[in-house]
Amino acid sequence: MTTTLPELKTVLCGLMGALLMIAGAKPLAAVETAEESRAALVSERPAVEVMFVLDTTGSMGGLIAAAKEKIWSIANTLATAEPAPRIRMGLVGYRDRGDRYVTVFTPLSDDLDAVYTHLMQYRAEGGGDGPESVNQALYEAVTRPEWSCDTRTYRVVFLVGDAPPHMDYQDDVQYKESCRLATEQDIVVNTIQCGNMSGTTPVWRRIAQLAEGAYFQVAQSGSAVLYETPYDDRIAALSAKLDATRIYYGDTQQRAAVEARKREAEAIYDVAAPSAVAKRTIFNASKAGVKNFLGSQELVADVESGRVEIATVAIEKLPEKLQAMSPAERKAYVAERAADRRVLQQKIAALGHQRQAFIEAKVKAEGNGGKSLDAQIYRCIKTQAAAKAIHYTDGPAY
Repeated sequence: MTTTLPELKTVLCGLMGALLMIAGAKPLAAVETAEESRAALVSERPAVEVMFVLDTTGSMGGLIAAAKEKIWSIANTLATAEPAPRIRMGLVGYRDRGDRYVTVFTPLSDDLDAVYTHLMQYRAEGGGDGPESVNQALYEAVTRPEWSCDTRTYRVVFLVGDAPPHMDYQDDVQYKESCRLATEQDIVVNTIQCGNMSGTTPVWRRIAQLAEGAYFQVAQSGSAVLYETPYDDRIAALSAKLDATRIYYGDTQQRAAVEARKREAEAIYDVAAPSAVAKRTIFNASKAGVKNFLGSQELVADVESGRVEIATVAIEKLPEKLQAMSPAERKAYVAERAADRRVLQQKIAALGHQRQAFIEAKVKAEGNGGKSLDAQIYRCIKTQAAAKAIHYTDGPAY
């Protein structure tokens, strides 16, 4: 009997959980990064892991444009849970054989800036023959990510597209097998049909049924709630100020990782609309967005939490500006940054509430919120996450 890699991963997760339970420990929580997956620490906070599987062929231009705006809205929706979860997201973009690519994969990560940067590169091109490589995309979404082994983690795939899968590719892993593998790993698959292509509906419904998810249909454009608000520019302006409160320290490799994160942020500022930057800023100022905002080896948070005494940090691991200061000046400088950060986070939270109320009033006045992409995704998340003791009550964040 031959054991496949996905089946082996399922067995290993089960064994790890069992061994920890025997030892009196709790199951492993969702990993902080892929590199730390073997040394992840137990956490009291629940986790949410989401893979978006997006058709990127020519007919999906409206939905992809909406997705570039809504990914931060979805992150903010996820962040409103009690207790605030740790959030990881990933992507699989797909087209079909003969196109420029069949799939493009972005692994699960709590660095949502990196995920967003990859999403911004998606363009609606190719396709044209009806069926697409849905089977391959779904299989990769289920089997390629480093999913957590923790039974408390809400693991979910959203399959978004307008055309059915090719069922005539002999070397494909067909969707029924991918759904079986998903249920074995406690991964829910929800399907979102864009448009009304008749051949897609029964397959999308069947995938959701097999993988214990939900099916719903939206307009070809995605039916997302997209409004500019008077608060977007003000929130976006605070984003750079909030970023400036970060002080990174560490060895050469750690500083290189920091520079990569800074480049991601700069790319977002360069290409994203103010509304998207505002939503990212609101997420980064939330409890659930701390990891995306800070990354690792951030001195202000480490000192304020008591994890690090600034006097014990080797001088060569500090930024040049701090190296030139006296110990007392360093301590005062870090404390000042911490105070600035708290003020900025409070301002962003207040403006974020005003922004949300502004959009909710618009949605209510127009009377179409219940059928929007936002509302339907929220209903899925609310129902499914409750089984993991992750509770949502506030409605979708816009």
